Amino acid sequence: MKRGLVLEGGGMRGLFSEGFIDVMQEEGITVDGMIGVSAGALFGCNFKSHQVGRGLRYNIRFKDDPRYMGWRSFFTTGNLVNPRFAYHTMPLELDVFDIATFEADPTEFYLVCCNIETGKPVYMKIDHVEDATLEWFRATGSMPIVSTPVEIDGMKLLDGGLVDCIPLQHFQSIGYERNIVILTRPKGYQKTPNKMVPFFRLFHHKYPKIAECMKHRHEMYNAQLQYIEEQAQKGNILVIYPDHPLSIGRIELDEPKLRAIYQHGREKGLAMLEQVRQFLS
Repeated sequence: MKRGLVLEGGGMRGLFSEGFIDVMQEEGITVDGMIGVSAGALFGCNFKSHQVGRGLRYNIRFKDDPRYMGWRSFFTTGNLVNPRFAYHTMPLELDVFDIATFEADPTEFYLVCCNIETGKPVYMKIDHVEDATLEWFRATGSMPIVSTPVEIDGMKLLDGGLVDCIPLQHFQSIGYERNIVILTRPKGYQKTPNKMVPFFRLFHHKYPKIAECMKHRHEMYNAQLQYIEEQAQKGNILVIYPDHPLSIGRIELDEPKLRAIYQHGREKGLAMLEQVRQFLS
């Protein structure tokens, strides 16, 4: 039975997930594979590269650096998060991503993007990391409106959360039967319709599937939550929720808030340590 880890996105709320999996990493708890969406992939990759605290560290280090993210980047590149600096210069030169360890670790790693021409999810397994591969990470983390589409293999891609916010069902379909699912919203949360759909339709008029995805995103997300609840009751998954709403914006760079969200994830991980061990065993 293959054991998996499923990581929801949510921008800087993903630091909660990183705190939790850092505890798992420190305690030597492993899985056979993992899949992440957006921030879930961007922070989750550090689990496979064995770099505890890296996501928190570089966000604090570069939070005031205009090369990293902000309106200067948006008006010069069309991306709120600078594509070259954040996804290439930083991981390859400044806060170096341990590619050798990532590639040597046997844990399978998948991320999710949205093909904005078809409105369908694209699931990509990352085995090797090089400059070109890092564009997949940029794609899964590229939110509509504040990001330009990422072109890979003839596809135009954006944030996978547009079409598959919590990719548990896909992971089960490829053989992962026993999964830990880490969410970045508290238990009982329900997504409401997005009032900005007309704006998405106007801004991304070349890609009407984006507005269509946003129109139905709350339905997809809430259905996934219902499925997760059913799977939890059957004992197939262990669901990790924050204890309270994470009061942090998707692109928040306030250091005390970043540290608090990460610490909440660590505390949750320590509190559930034995439960995690028992579930995976």
